[in-house]
Amino acid sequence: MIAFNLHTLKIDNPAMTVSLKSIMTLTTLFFINACGADNSADSVWRALPLKDTVLLTLPHGKVVIELAPQFSPKHVAQFSQLTQQGFYDQTSFYRVIDGFVAQAGPKDGSKEDRSVPLLAMESEWQTDKKWTYTPVQANDLFAEQTGFKDSFALGYQASKDSNFGKAWLTHCPGTVAMARNNEVDSASSHFYVVIGQAPRYLDGIMTIFGRVVYGMQHIQAIQRTEAVEGDYAVDHRDYTKIVTMQLMSDVAKADRIHIEVENTESTKFAERLVKRKAREGAFFYKKPPPVLDVCQIPIRSRRVK
Repeated sequence: MIAFNLHTLKIDNPAMTVSLKSIMTLTTLFFINACGADNSADSVWRALPLKDTVLLTLPHGKVVIELAPQFSPKHVAQFSQLTQQGFYDQTSFYRVIDGFVAQAGPKDGSKEDRSVPLLAMESEWQTDKKWTYTPVQANDLFAEQTGFKDSFALGYQASKDSNFGKAWLTHCPGTVAMARNNEVDSASSHFYVVIGQAPRYLDGIMTIFGRVVYGMQHIQAIQRTEAVEGDYAVDHRDYTKIVTMQLMSDVAKADRIHIEVENTESTKFAERLVKRKAREGAFFYKKPPPVLDVCQIPIRSRRVK
């Protein structure tokens, strides 16, 4: 895989100015050294396992969510179990703020709400010297380093002991996370999807457990629940309901939506990052700063038969 070990490698050196050709050559060398004969780096696309994919059916369209059990195993396990029980069917997106999030779940304080166990926070994890990811930007406003792992955007911070560090997922548009109360370990079933500019100040204090990979336009079309001051309040009967929510593995074969996503461990993806940061197209008659926001790198998806 072309996921570099950033405990020993940093490619974002502000004091170093190199051409796109030089960076591409360097990227290839890093790939050879880091990957050896790993064929995963040659795969541009990655198929999503049906058991880790959710089909969310809204009144106006279908949405596919990729779950992240490798980062938030307990949250994914509880969300998957609730989904299989039909827990979310006919619940509403009751807190939908334009430019922020769309939040759904049972009525606060209801029997259904109180029946779900609370979850301990899974917002970050420790890394060791063998842990790798694909780097994007050093000295990000919210992280020492940003990058991608398994197509999820993340932040990373090294520890004083260079053999270890910590990482966390970032609140990019389309991110799915579990809501909570003020208490740290108070998440249960209420979840939200980021629908606006990335609220990165939530990174590391909320548990992200998935991301939308198909049908984001339907998420953006969810009824906003907050009215402009002075306007009529939005009637709760107009809130967007979840028709059904199913694990894709439980969906009838004829109705499944099979999705492949861009493999962020591939050489092609690393090359795309270099090009996107260099901005060498004729359109850029004035060069923007060589900065690459991890949330402004769309991870491509495609539907397959």
